[in-house]
Amino acid sequence: MADLELGEVQARFADLVWEKQPVASGELVRICEQEFGWKKSTTYTVLKKLCEKGLFINDGGTVKALVSRDEYSSRRSTQFVAEAFGGSLPAFLAAFTSGRKLSASEADEIRRMIDEYESSRL
Repeated sequence: MADLELGEVQARFADLVWEKQPVASGELVRICEQEFGWKKSTTYTVLKKLCEKGLFINDGGTVKALVSRDEYSSRRSTQFVAEAFGGSLPAFLAAFTSGRKLSASEADEIRRMIDEYESSRL
């Protein structure tokens, strides 16, 4: 899996593209100049890096997402658990909840997710 970690600048840019896409690359340059104070070359450099990560494509001057914001978040979470906890979701949950208590609604939501998962396997 490609490294999906985004720095702050890349994350802000990605959010903008997800919000505006599909967007003409020239329009994206204009928006980035207004929003971030970027030059054209900066916009294209950041876009190229995110295209290399497989998030976006610049197809004939139109920038589109190859991966939705939700799909990106899911992939990034999976990558984090794989790297930090050897892919073990129970180890992640143990670390995440150590030192803090789950609220009743959080525990109920986790139970509901597990129940839905088990129901889908039948």
